[in-house]
Amino acid sequence: MPSNESASQGTGDLLLPNIPSHANRQLRVICAGAGASGIYLAYRLKKDFTDFTLDIYEKNADIGGTWLENRYPGCACDVPAHNYTYSFEPKWDWSANYAGSEEIYQYFSNFVDNYALREYISCRHEVVRAEWDEEKAEWIVHIKKGNGAIFFQRCDFFISAAGILNSWRWPAIPGLHSFNGTLLHSANWDQTVDLKGKHVGLIGNGFSHKFNQPTWVNPSMAGGGQVVYTEEEKRKYRDEKCTLLEMRKKSESLMTGAFPMFIRGSLTNAHATTHIKEEMRGKINDDALADKLIPNFSLGCRRFTPGINYLESLTLPNVKTVYGEITRVTPEGCVTDNNEEHSLDVLICATGFDTTFKPRFPVIGRNGKNLQDEWATDPESYLGIAAHGFPNYFMFLGPNCPVGVGPVLIVIEAQGTYFAEVLNRWQKQDIRALEPRKEAVRDFIDHKDQFMQNTTWTTNCQSWYKNPQTGKITALWPGSTLHYLQALSDIRYDDYCVTYLGGNRFSYLGNGFSQLELNPSADVAYYVRETDDGTSVLKGTMSTFNTKDGAAKLMTTRKFS
Repeated sequence: MPSNESASQGTGDLLLPNIPSHANRQLRVICAGAGASGIYLAYRLKKDFTDFTLDIYEKNADIGGTWLENRYPGCACDVPAHNYTYSFEPKWDWSANYAGSEEIYQYFSNFVDNYALREYISCRHEVVRAEWDEEKAEWIVHIKKGNGAIFFQRCDFFISAAGILNSWRWPAIPGLHSFNGTLLHSANWDQTVDLKGKHVGLIGNGFSHKFNQPTWVNPSMAGGGQVVYTEEEKRKYRDEKCTLLEMRKKSESLMTGAFPMFIRGSLTNAHATTHIKEEMRGKINDDALADKLIPNFSLGCRRFTPGINYLESLTLPNVKTVYGEITRVTPEGCVTDNNEEHSLDVLICATGFDTTFKPRFPVIGRNGKNLQDEWATDPESYLGIAAHGFPNYFMFLGPNCPVGVGPVLIVIEAQGTYFAEVLNRWQKQDIRALEPRKEAVRDFIDHKDQFMQNTTWTTNCQSWYKNPQTGKITALWPGSTLHYLQALSDIRYDDYCVTYLGGNRFSYLGNGFSQLELNPSADVAYYVRETDDGTSVLKGTMSTFNTKDGAAKLMTTRKFS
């Protein structure tokens, strides 16, 4: 029988540690961004992990990401509010079917407080550089404080939750900043500006240089237009949890079930196109205007929206819809391509974000490669979560994720769960570093590009889904949301290049003892049952110790007979 005096033993050049198998080692994680993704990462690690540190650095003054930054009048999510929640954290008292940005921000703020996650988050701290240290297998992350001071911190894993809708941009229109009136961007709204009585120009409904262009608007998206919930309805959702769950599932199913609409030439696409055209004409109630607003490109080529009251507003007597290119901006207003000048008091640019997926700061991987340069032309990720040449680095909502075909928060949950599985394996199996293999990334990209030819996304429209230089689809997953969840459910470690501490992949097996048998209160015969109840006989051996130090301490103090 073993003695409590046993020590680490050498076999050849291999030193056997005096600890049981699968014992945790300390994990250090740094995350950039405290929007929905960073918040979920904090929740997942706090709930499931011990022996870790997590530092989330957020450039803004508060959490919330895009819902903190976007506060223009009427700003709302184009996904029904009851489906824009974490799957396990419903909110019964949403004010309306489509919630405004402030209410969505409050949901995430309350979530952070309810689960005591602020301890992990430092606001007014911006990640400005991350560099892989090959010798130590660590990331060196440079962070700028609100006062401008820069410090650096090391970690085992660096995770980007920076998002794709937070780096807004002015349109590249000559003379834009010569405008003498009030110049605003929808993503950097000045809430002190009063528009009452002003002549306002609004550039964009998805295009950078155009006043207005055809776009698909689907008023019946996910079951109907805007609905303001009564107090009675909200109380019913509060008191009848089954009713709320049923409603959430029904709405979610409508969104996830819409994927066939994006298959080129499908009956679903044809029927949906006819239906939405009829709805749009009914809302506009002006054939000449409808002919200009209804696109001639395929439904789904660009992201469509419920567009609550959007079409109706274009027919109001105080609204003039202008089409075509803006050739320049003058001190007095905008000049369009027919050489007509439109005098304005306020010019609002609703011209979107930098959606190139190129990191906002240098991310330096192996051999000095900068991900900004690697992805300058075409961002090529592994399953939308990792990049070859960048070990121990993950990203939420990277290139080619299902961000345009259904609810996005479940995608964030799936990715966060995937990361947690990898981090758990790193802790317990003495992994030094891992990164996707180059050939795995190449195979995924080749499959993606081939699949996309069957979709409406590659048809003739301008869209942020596409790389403007190559025309390749860089924003969307080659399949449905459920298809993506299934793809992430089985981690393909053969797609990764994995290295181990000490060079031996089995060093984590330790001194020959499982953690279970060193726990005096554990049932070491857990697998003995009366019938086959479907429980795996392997589950009972899961890790029970918090740290390798703790495991070693127990090993040297417990007596065996």
